[in-house]
Amino acid sequence: MLSTIFKGKSSSSESPASTGLWQLALNRLKSDRIAVVSFLVVLFYFILLALSMTGVIASNWNKEVAVSYAPPTFLGADTESDQMKDSSSSQKIEALPENPVDPLKDVIQQLNAEIQAEQQGSSVIDNYGVVDPLAEDMQQIDQQLGGHLLDQKQELKTTLPFGADKWGQDVLLKTIKGAETSILVGLLSALLAVVIGTFLGAIAGYFGGWIDDVLNWFYNIFTSIPYLLLVLAIAAVLQQKGILSIVLILGLTGWTGVFRLVRAEYMKHKSREYVLAAKAIGVSHLRRMFVHIFPNVSHIALVQISILVVSFIKSEVILSFLGFGVPVGVVSWGSMLNEAQSELILGKWWQLAAASIAMAVLVTAFSMFTDALRDALDPKLK
Repeated sequence: MLSTIFKGKSSSSESPASTGLWQLALNRLKSDRIAVVSFLVVLFYFILLALSMTGVIASNWNKEVAVSYAPPTFLGADTESDQMKDSSSSQKIEALPENPVDPLKDVIQQLNAEIQAEQQGSSVIDNYGVVDPLAEDMQQIDQQLGGHLLDQKQELKTTLPFGADKWGQDVLLKTIKGAETSILVGLLSALLAVVIGTFLGAIAGYFGGWIDDVLNWFYNIFTSIPYLLLVLAIAAVLQQKGILSIVLILGLTGWTGVFRLVRAEYMKHKSREYVLAAKAIGVSHLRRMFVHIFPNVSHIALVQISILVVSFIKSEVILSFLGFGVPVGVVSWGSMLNEAQSELILGKWWQLAAASIAMAVLVTAFSMFTDALRDALDPKLK
C-alpha cells in the first residue's frame, strides 16, 4: 500500500524536461518545408562561396576562353554571321587574279635572308623582316606567370553553357566569383552593423538618462538623411579602396534599425527580477548587460543579421552599378549588371540574366528563411 503511494508520488513528481528557446525554434524550422528548402538553397550558395574562396572553382574566371559575346550553348553558335563572313571572303578571293605579281617580292626575300642571318636569336614577324624588340622580355614574363600568357594554341570556343562577355570570359564562372564578393560584403557588413547597433542600443536602453538622449540624437541624425544619399556621401569620402570600403560604407549606415530594437528590449529587461537579483549580489553593469540580458535578446540580433544580409547584398549591387562599388579587377553581381547594360543594347542578354537570376534566387531564399526564423524565435507563437 505504502509502496504504491510512494510510486504514485514519484511518478506524479516526474515531469518532462523543459524545452529551451533554441530547441523549440529548431523544431519549428524542421516542420516548415519552405524554411527547409530555403535553407538548402542558402547552404548551396555558401558551399559555392567556400569553394570559390579556396580556389577549387572559378579560379580562372578572368581567362579568355571563348570568342567575344559567345552565346549560350542552348542558343547555338552564330552560324549566320559566320556564313556571311565566309561568303564575303570567298567573293574577295575570287575577285583576285589567279597569279598575283608582287613587284617587291624578291627584295623582301633578300632582306629577310640578311636579317635572319644577322639576328638568329631574335623573333621575326611575318615576311617583312620586322623584329620584335620585346619578344625576349615577353617570353621571360610568360615563364614567370606559368607559361599561359603567350599560349595561343588553344582555340577559342564559339559557345559556352551560359555564354561569354565581351572579353570572352565564361559568364558562369564570372557569376560564381561575383557571388563570392557580394555574399562576403553582405555578411561582413551585416555583422558590423549588428555589432554597432547592439552595443549602442544596449548602452542607451540600459543606462537611460543623458546617455540615452545623446545616442538618440545620434540615431536621429542618421535616420533623417536619405539612405541612398548617405551611402553615396560616405562612398565618395572613402573612395574605392576595395571590399573593405564597401563593408564600412554599409556597416556604418545600416545599424539604426538594430539600435532601435535592442534599445527597446534592454529598457524592458533591465527592471526584471533576474536583473535586479544580479544587481543585489553586486554584479557589474557590463556583466548584467552582456551576460544576463543579452542572451534573452540575442534572437533579435540573429534575425537582424539575416535580414541585413539580404539588404546589403542588394545595396552592394546598387553601389557597383553606380560605380561606387568594387574596384577594377574585382567582379561582383553589381559590376556584372553594370557591364550588362551596354551589352543589352547589342542584344547580348545572357550576362544580365545570369547575374539577375543568381541574385534573385539567393535573396528570395534568404528572405523566406529569415521570415521562418523570425517566426520560430518568437516566443509568442506556438
